[in-house]
Parts: sequence; C-alpha cells; structure tokens
Amino acid sequence: MLTTPEENAKGTFTRMTNNYPRILGSALLVLACAVVTAAQAIESVYTSLSTKACRTIRSTEAGGGSYVGICPGVGGYKLQSEEGDLRQNIQVITPSGQKHSLELWNVVGSSFSALGEKAEWRVKRQGAKVTPLALIVRYNVADPEGTGKGTSWLAVAKITAAKVCVTDKIAPGPNQNVSARTAADAAASKPCLSSDGN
Repeated sequence: MLTTPEENAKGTFTRMTNNYPRILGSALLVLACAVVTAAQAIESVYTSLSTKACRTIRSTEAGGGSYVGICPGVGGYKLQSEEGDLRQNIQVITPSGQKHSLELWNVVGSSFSALGEKAEWRVKRQGAKVTPLALIVRYNVADPEGTGKGTSWLAVAKITAAKVCVTDKIAPGPNQNVSARTAADAAASKPCLSSDGN
C-alpha cells in the first residue's frame, strides 16, 4: 500500500513522540549514574604537618627534646604530631575526640625519623560532606647503622569506624605515590601492620 509523503512524515513523528518517555528515561538514568559516580569518586585532599600550621601543645628541649602539636585535617578529623627521642609519630583524632596512634616509630621504622611536610587524605565527597577513607604520610627513617642515607617510606593508614591503623608501607620507587594511593583506596579491608612491619 502506497503512502503519501505527508502520511510518512506523520508516522515518523508519531513514532518519535511515542518514544519520548523511553528516551527521556534513558537520559535521566545516564545522568543519575554520572552524578552517583562523581559523588563516590575517591580524591586527594592535602593538609600541612609543618610546625607553622600546627598548634603547639607541648615543646621541650630536655632529654633530646619532645613535641606535641595539633595539625589540621578534613571532615572533622585532626592529626596530632608527636616527637620524642628524635622519632616522630602521628595520632589520628576523630571528630568525637578519640585518638588513634599510628605507631609509625614501631610499624614503619624504629630508627631516628621525621615526618614529611604534608598529609594526603583519600576522601569521598557527598555534596558538601567530606569523608576520609585513608591517610598517606611520608616517613623518613634514618639508616639504623648510621652509614646510609635512610629510607623515605609512604605510610598508608585506613580510617574506618572500627579501626584506624597503618595497613601498608610503600618503599621508594618511581611509582611510589601511585602505589600508595592504590593501597589507600583498598585499605579498608586490609589488616593492620604489626610492629615488625608485617
């Protein structure tokens, strides 16, 4: 049966109109998935560990010196920087005020040590809310024999409601930062490292 051009155009228009709900629904689904993915993407936020950025709680020169300072964090968390006997450590302070020592001077290295100048937080954003999932800090450990130049580790700590602890220590290398972020993003399901670093 032959149809006129006018009838063909009308049929095409009708089919397009009937498909509008399906097309619109698909577009909204794609948009919703994109929004959820963006909201759940893990990203890095940096805070300072320098003494200028931290509020000094205690500082003494006696007995080799000691220091305690409260440093800024994210999502209501703070970091407590500590030094004693030329060794440094961090305690993670939760929004409720609970302190969790990372025991860096036992878990990563027991020789003389020094923290890097900044902390890297791996976080998720949900609107204006920022939730930290893990923490990465540089931890420079002196050679125990005193003959080498020491090791600059990246310590990775998970931050969960149940536990805050070091899960990985990443050795120096060309992909050290990338490896640390990969470890941090998977840290929630990992066990805590023991004092011998295993």
